[in-house]
Amino acid sequence: MKISNVSQMRQMDHQAVEQYGIVEDLLMENAGHAVYFVILKDFPHLTGKRFVVFCGLGNNGGDGLVVARKLYSNGANVAVFLLGDPEKYKGSARRNYEIVKGLSLSLKQITSIDQVSYALTHSDAVVDAMLGTGLSRPVAGLYLDAVHAINRSGKIAFSVDIPSGINGDTGEVMGDAVRAHATATFGLPKWGNLFYPGFEYCGKLYVTHISFPPAIYEKGEIQVETGLPGPLPMRERDTHKGDYGKALFIAGSQNYLGAPQFSALSFLKAGGGLSYLATPKTLAPYLGSHSRELVLFPLWETDTGSVSAKNLEGLLALCDRMDMVVMGPGLSLNEQTQELVRTLVGQVSVPLLLDGDGITAVAQSPDILKNRKATTILTPHPGEMARLTGKDIASIKTNRVEILQQTVRELGAFMVLKGAHTLIGFPDGRVWLNLSGNPGMATAGSGDVLTGSISAMIGRGLSIDKAIEIGVFLHGLAGDIAAEDKGEDGVVAGDLMEALPMAIRLYREKYDEYNQTNYGKIWVI
Repeated sequence: MKISNVSQMRQMDHQAVEQYGIVEDLLMENAGHAVYFVILKDFPHLTGKRFVVFCGLGNNGGDGLVVARKLYSNGANVAVFLLGDPEKYKGSARRNYEIVKGLSLSLKQITSIDQVSYALTHSDAVVDAMLGTGLSRPVAGLYLDAVHAINRSGKIAFSVDIPSGINGDTGEVMGDAVRAHATATFGLPKWGNLFYPGFEYCGKLYVTHISFPPAIYEKGEIQVETGLPGPLPMRERDTHKGDYGKALFIAGSQNYLGAPQFSALSFLKAGGGLSYLATPKTLAPYLGSHSRELVLFPLWETDTGSVSAKNLEGLLALCDRMDMVVMGPGLSLNEQTQELVRTLVGQVSVPLLLDGDGITAVAQSPDILKNRKATTILTPHPGEMARLTGKDIASIKTNRVEILQQTVRELGAFMVLKGAHTLIGFPDGRVWLNLSGNPGMATAGSGDVLTGSISAMIGRGLSIDKAIEIGVFLHGLAGDIAAEDKGEDGVVAGDLMEALPMAIRLYREKYDEYNQTNYGKIWVI
């Protein structure tokens, strides 16, 4: 499913009207009907139910007036409160205001939030149709009072397009925002519907195409997508370990014993074939005793217990025998080791995944990545992304899509920008948003498990695009399994790794179910 920004949605609206003759009145009617349909899921019997509808003065308020009319026409008791002068309504919103004005329902312009207290207290639910996706400054005045009143009331709230107070492009809370029970968004989900914290404020998220033809909402210019990555093939009956890839993990240092183990073992737990771990020689006996499934290559060390530059020729020869190489987990910031990483990045001729300290190493000389002939995959968190791009973390968080697209195009690399709803950037500028995972995965070693999951999908022979998408999704699904079993607060990297086989099983068994509801995150109506 495509995801649009606010500007793209405006263009789609304009195209629907100008090119296809789908008049604005019909689009507003369809939008209001979609919200009404969502309300029916919680209130299948409307007769006698009391609804408060808050309407702003733009098209979002016009949509709310359609909702009010439909609720009223089906037996509900409806009170509509306008947050301003209704003479400011224009076009379709104006026409719907005139219709509602002629009905026998309560319609009142308010100047103080005190005017809604009785109706709100005695209501069964609230419809939030105050502010749409175009919000660009903090909510203030009467609108802010209304947001506070809705949230304090504890009533079930249904938001129109996006909860009032959420930025449609970034998902930021602009001062304060309505915490909705459910949100119906139109045309396509907007970035703000799916980026945190906006996603959390939306509650259950529904999307309706409001009669847009597919040519509008599936066009190639919209490069951000979400959904299920695609089926994962079964293992063949007549098969052997060499059919599932050989991966080399260059990882570990004196103070980081978990990172090499989690990354290399996760490759096997996610279905990879042969996992080789090149690690400092003093770590090798310990790791070998705890991870007997790995093939170990002890390496010369620096004085601080990290990988020495003396290993260069040996590592290059080893890399040439692999299907892919992972470099970075727990390698440390030792300058000799960092310089070794940069040299290897420039010379390794097979697909390469860089994580953690590997990303920090190339951040000093990102041009190394541009000159690589083989595939490069980077898996930064926002801090590492900031170092790689030279931008501050705040900019990364508020402009994730644009910065990701710019960076992957410049570097010619694939990139997994980790976080709540991880983003995957492809060298051509496409972006895929992952829907699996939970806050419990914000734990040391989680990223190391991710490197193994992605590498395993490449080892299984999937295209690079699909391998990264499925690897990221399975990592999140494993986190959801672990959180269900242990609770989000107690999840550690080992739990994620151990849950990977079950994640693969569930992915296959429940693929159709997950696909129909976008992993239970977005329902199409």
